[in-house]
Amino acid sequence: MDLRLAWSLLGLALLPTLSVAAGKCERLVVTGSPDAPPYLWQDPQNPKHLIGASADLLRQVAGELGLKVELLYAGKRAQALDEVRSGRMDMLVDATLTVSELETLDYIHPPLLENDYLVWTRKDSTLVYKEAPDLHGHPGAVSEKARLTAQFSAFAGQQLTLTRTSNLTQAFQKLLLREVEYVLAGRYSGMATAQTLGMAADLIARAQPVDKPGLYLAISHDSACNDPWLRGQLAKKMTELPASGLTETVLMRNIERWKAQRSQPQPSPPQQPVSTPKQ
Repeated sequence: MDLRLAWSLLGLALLPTLSVAAGKCERLVVTGSPDAPPYLWQDPQNPKHLIGASADLLRQVAGELGLKVELLYAGKRAQALDEVRSGRMDMLVDATLTVSELETLDYIHPPLLENDYLVWTRKDSTLVYKEAPDLHGHPGAVSEKARLTAQFSAFAGQQLTLTRTSNLTQAFQKLLLREVEYVLAGRYSGMATAQTLGMAADLIARAQPVDKPGLYLAISHDSACNDPWLRGQLAKKMTELPASGLTETVLMRNIERWKAQRSQPQPSPPQQPVSTPKQ
């Protein structure tokens, strides 16, 4: 037999094996926080599913890799984490990097998104802020659901006077009532909340982030989809994403999407209501 023909036949024989090795996972079942617009929230038209910027970006990336993604509601944040830890679901789309979770999750670096936390004040505020220590001695507020980095949380606990509120709406209300001088809130979640509540003309976000926690893709150790090929391909896509310009576009689109949903009459009674942003 001609040597070139032999090599060709061998290559064809190996193709199915290589294909399986590089793409044995065709469908990812993914979950995350159900109350964190514009990043992620329950679809009011189909509460079993999650929508938002994180969902859109993951679908874009997965589509380029030939994977199908299903973003499912799995309960509150802690319940969603348990579903992925156990392997009943494959991935968290918005995991916070925590050392303890490395025992059950593989984090994809860099993060899918960086959630810049900004200092929000009234427009007439005289607060001088350039860096976090400038907030010392000034009363502030933050949602108890905010997911800040461990380093900043430790600093805030020692150096800052922060009132914890049940959600971001209450924190902004305290700010407008002059009960606090500033609020710590995510750039985009703060923007979405301020616009939706009609507060945008009264509030201003200072440019310098006070904290920049990442929102990571994290795959369960027990997921059948967790293999080196997938982790490597996702890491490559995460590296390329910031330069694509897609992230900002998707975030702004989902702010408008969430605002439009909030302005529409909700079904009565709603099976799973859309809640206020947690950041």
